[in-house]
Amino acid sequence: MVMNKSEYSYISPYEIDENTFDLLDKQWMLILAGEKEKHNSMTASWGGFGILWNKPVAFIFIRPQRYTLGFVEQNDFFTLNFFEERWRDALHLCGSKSGREIDKTKAAGLSVANLQNTIAFNEARLVIECRKLYIDDFKPENFLDKGIVEKHYPKSDFHRLFVAEITAVYKKG
Repeated sequence: MVMNKSEYSYISPYEIDENTFDLLDKQWMLILAGEKEKHNSMTASWGGFGILWNKPVAFIFIRPQRYTLGFVEQNDFFTLNFFEERWRDALHLCGSKSGREIDKTKAAGLSVANLQNTIAFNEARLVIECRKLYIDDFKPENFLDKGIVEKHYPKSDFHRLFVAEITAVYKKG
């Protein structure tokens, strides 16, 4: 199934009129990568949006042990999916279970649709399609505030950073 475009408006990244701090920190998102038949998602609340290299970009962070990391690494595109509050339990499930053990999409009651370059969740109210531009790993020696390392990386499982061009934005309604 292809995303029902009659339910969505295609908007420019510059037309996203929501508080991005609230979107990420309070509402969360599901990072989704792969193909309709084989994909994985993960809940994320760390990330951001901005302008880099004269392009609208998103940046996301994924720890090395996350199953979703392989899907994001193996694909040129991924999506950031934002949901209405009624989907909070689905986001909790996708953040607490591993796609190695269960089909998180099915267990969360979600369904996947094809976009032009990748996939997205049909139930998302806002979908941001991203094309990877840059990858790097956090390095402990580069932290100026060593308290961040102590607090957030006691296992030395430093995030991988992805910077991606925002190639499309779909908004429901």
